[in-house]
Amino acid sequence: MNPTRLIRDAAGLTQQELAERAETSQATIAAYEGGHKSPTWRTVERLAQAADVELVVQCVPPLTREDRRSLALHQAIVERLEQDPEAVLARARASVLRMHTLHPAARPLLDEWRLFLRRPLASLIAVMLDPSQRGRDLRQVTPFTGVLSARERAHVYRRFGEAWRERVATTQEAS
Repeated sequence: MNPTRLIRDAAGLTQQELAERAETSQATIAAYEGGHKSPTWRTVERLAQAADVELVVQCVPPLTREDRRSLALHQAIVERLEQDPEAVLARARASVLRMHTLHPAARPLLDEWRLFLRRPLASLIAVMLDPSQRGRDLRQVTPFTGVLSARERAHVYRRFGEAWRERVATTQEAS
């Protein structure tokens, strides 16, 4: 996920609110989030400061294909969560309880999910889309099973597969 969106989600701000705090335009924030413009590192620091969030840089192994696919799936779940937070959260909370009984080895991660599901939506979304190793581990025991229908999941996987093949082709052309 891109740093501008991570900052905004962590602070629970709209694009307009972040733009006002950072003394820039909403269109600029949208361009950063949409990948149409790339902020400098200094700009990312300034956005974080304006949003009153701490910026932490982590060096982690590159995301695998499976990690990226999981992120794509969770991005779709986030979209559903934003549309209908009560229903999605109720389903996830019930899932955590069920999984806690069925998968004792996963209890530490499920306990974390239980806490995250009580946090503000922006904070939960940041965890769901966290590219760090911890985020990857948490997504392995996601409580959001059943939020998307089989058809919706297939659509996400199909889009991901197309984007992945394009990425691989572009990488091969560059070499």
